Amino acid sequence: MTHIEIWLVALALAMDCFAVSMASGIIFKRAVPRQMVAMVLLFGLFQALNPLLGWLGAELFRELIESVDHWIAFAILGFLGVRMIIDSFKDEEEKRFNPRRFKVILTLAVATSIDALAVGISFSCMGYSSLPSLIYPLVAIGIVSSAMTALGLFLGVRFGKAFAGRLRAELWGGIILIAIGVKVLIEHLSV
Repeated sequence: MTHIEIWLVALALAMDCFAVSMASGIIFKRAVPRQMVAMVLLFGLFQALNPLLGWLGAELFRELIESVDHWIAFAILGFLGVRMIIDSFKDEEEKRFNPRRFKVILTLAVATSIDALAVGISFSCMGYSSLPSLIYPLVAIGIVSSAMTALGLFLGVRFGKAFAGRLRAELWGGIILIAIGVKVLIEHLSV
């Protein structure tokens, strides 16, 4: 993957963080520093660690999946992209939560980072064969996720529901993941 593609994957993964944090900011209605800092740090941490866990799991089975790894990466990224697009059309009522408690923030951090676990598997399929090769993508994912969480909280508190409905962050994140999955497939099939 190129540096631009890594940052686009990081941005796509961060869209869940952005959407959840914007909804949290709407619920907060005003700045709540302790919860907001916890959310920014935990969302970034889990988004960065879960790809590592997915990569570690996939590395155990690398020899078994090497001949179909491009199809696996395409399927995972495509599935996550389609799911994000579908979720972008759900009403906020279907996504109810109360982000004022630490336990809820921790649960949200884990829930928004499940997709990142699958991206870690696709990293393994795309040739990231050593831990040092993963440092850059993991740091990029953590930074972008933390930044998008902070931005979502700010916008949610500042502009509330009027802004959240028009942005459809999850929709764009899904489109980015599908496009990268298609690119991976095309690159491997044309070799």
